[in-house]
Amino acid sequence: MGYGSARRLDWRDGDRAASVSVTSTSRILDEARGHEPGDGHGTDGNERLTALTGTLLFVLLAAEGFTILALHNLLTAHVFIGVLLIPPILLKLGSTGYRFTRYYRRDPAYRSAGPPATPMRILAPFLVLLTLVVFASGVALVITGTRNGNPLLFIHKASFILWLVVAALHILYYLVRIPRILGAEVGAAGRRRRGVANRGLRFAALAGALIVGIGLGFAFIPLAHTWERKNPQEHSGRAGTVPVARAGTVASRGPAGG
Repeated sequence: MGYGSARRLDWRDGDRAASVSVTSTSRILDEARGHEPGDGHGTDGNERLTALTGTLLFVLLAAEGFTILALHNLLTAHVFIGVLLIPPILLKLGSTGYRFTRYYRRDPAYRSAGPPATPMRILAPFLVLLTLVVFASGVALVITGTRNGNPLLFIHKASFILWLVVAALHILYYLVRIPRILGAEVGAAGRRRRGVANRGLRFAALAGALIVGIGLGFAFIPLAHTWERKNPQEHSGRAGTVPVARAGTVASRGPAGG
């Protein structure tokens, strides 16, 4: 009787030890991957990085939209901000692409968190494609100019209009969630409790993308000036085609009355 009890006790102790060993190993692996207990095994950190990057993009895109209202006067700013946007956009594509990959590779944590809403899953491929077309065509236009009926000008304008519609739907859907996520990351509530792992790395990634973007923007300023010299007759303005004055002359009024 006592021997049997001892065997049962030994078996239970061994099972408990094995459980503790597995739990400890799992925790070590989570920490190596930048996870903390209770943070959704990386899903919360991914969500916060996406929200931080999306907020930065919203501010920069608003500034870029302002330059479009008077593009004939703000062309250099338009080019600067447009190029600056590229690294943050790549960072956001990277964070959302990482979630996509982990989900469809059946990572338990990402499967448990679930996929985005169906409308957003439908819009996502179009948003990614249009984003790439808008910015690639814009950079190509700065380099090549618009002489000889460059088709890139039409591609850039048409893709931008389509992108604006899709991006607006995307932003409106997630707008109500952003304050909660940012509040948890940088607000008072986030400071009172243990935060999600790698908070510093998320801000470092965001700052790095911004710094690289600023550097690229300054590098493209001379190209913006060259673009104006290559296209002295006209470039796209607020209401269509707006003439650009040559040095020492007064610009004649064009179709936009510029």
